[in-house]
Amino acid sequence: MRTDRARSAKAAIASVRGIGGPLLEAASMNLDMAVRTAIRGTRGWAGATNTDYDPADAATAAQPFEAYRRLHDHGGRVFYNPRRATWILPGHEDVRAALRSTDAVTSTRGVTRFMITAPMLVLSDGAEHTRLRRQVQPAFTRGAMAAWQSAIDTLAEELVADVVTGRACDAVARLAVPLPIRIIARILGVPETDGPQFRRWSEDGVGFVNAAATPAGVAQTVTAIRAIRSLRGYFSRQFASGVFTASDTVLGRLLEYNEGGELDEDGLFFIALLLLFAGNETTTNLIGGMIDTLAHRPDVFDALRADPELIPAAVEEQLRFTSPIQNLYRYTRAPHEVGTVTIPTGSRVLMSFGAANRDPRVFDDPDTYRVDRDPRTHIAFGYGPHMCVGAILARMEAQAVLRQLTRQAAAITPAGPTTWSTHSSLRGPVHLPVRLIPATG
Repeated sequence: MRTDRARSAKAAIASVRGIGGPLLEAASMNLDMAVRTAIRGTRGWAGATNTDYDPADAATAAQPFEAYRRLHDHGGRVFYNPRRATWILPGHEDVRAALRSTDAVTSTRGVTRFMITAPMLVLSDGAEHTRLRRQVQPAFTRGAMAAWQSAIDTLAEELVADVVTGRACDAVARLAVPLPIRIIARILGVPETDGPQFRRWSEDGVGFVNAAATPAGVAQTVTAIRAIRSLRGYFSRQFASGVFTASDTVLGRLLEYNEGGELDEDGLFFIALLLLFAGNETTTNLIGGMIDTLAHRPDVFDALRADPELIPAAVEEQLRFTSPIQNLYRYTRAPHEVGTVTIPTGSRVLMSFGAANRDPRVFDDPDTYRVDRDPRTHIAFGYGPHMCVGAILARMEAQAVLRQLTRQAAAITPAGPTTWSTHSSLRGPVHLPVRLIPATG
């Protein structure tokens, strides 16, 4: 039955016309793997510990930390989920080693459970990765990002003022969602009038990351592909109009440094897509998670109000504590050794950032948020060659929101239970009812 379902899903995705190229090829490749996994059955592998830990399970994805504790308490370094045909690395040092070992553990077949290939920075290794990173880096240096500080501060002040009323509000809908997407739209040069449609395409498109070979998964994939196709058309029209040439936008700056003509329209589009997918929902998750922490830890909020110099460290601890990207996948193109276990060629490997950031061998009392902790070894933004190029921007946005919260609010209190996403890789609040009490004086 599972095999038939995977084949039906493959046929449904293949019926989508117009997207073409690497995305459709990747969808087919992923579903081929689903068929092979179904045929393979549920056998385990010598050396690894079989586990039923499943990041794709909705309840586990929403609240994964008990599962992480069980993995760490077991003491093993390599786990294997036979149902998902996935190897799992929960240890901090083992995840970092896999991220460094790009010759054996590759990004080129995707970084999610759903395979994808595309000429994007996150989906490349070796010389190609170096080339793509060199193209995109000029727009993401600390100096280049500093040019957006004023816009970020202004928008953070405006959005925080809108919710600091003492009345209950959903901090995700009112603050954590609009700030990152409006900043990204501005950085990319998307006019305010196009903002709502741009946001819908972005939210639908990121569904490609979490698709599965189920009827609901197929529908989600089709919606995501159509959204990406719409984004491609939108940017094609913008490129044709010349709006990016000599503009004070990310794409304009990249064109300015594109003296050799290496960056074509496709390359620019994939950079825009990466910024949308990597910098939108992840920053929303970071900001939402931070507000949830402050609502449940008034002592932390009081400490930050008393000493705003703690804000950068507080953001780093939040990155460790909630890990907006819970995990990424890789696929082995050569055997990869972890201790006494050899993960064979052709395997799917889950690198659990969320578990690694709560590894008790690295972080004392890892399930407690501590504003005085120095968590600089966290891997919320990845590690090694694939360190996130947008990390500076995410930190800027989170710190700007936190500065405004400590200035404008006297307290943050829960107004109902927090609802967490059930996304298998990206985790954050989707509904966060709080009251933000205005500061006086």
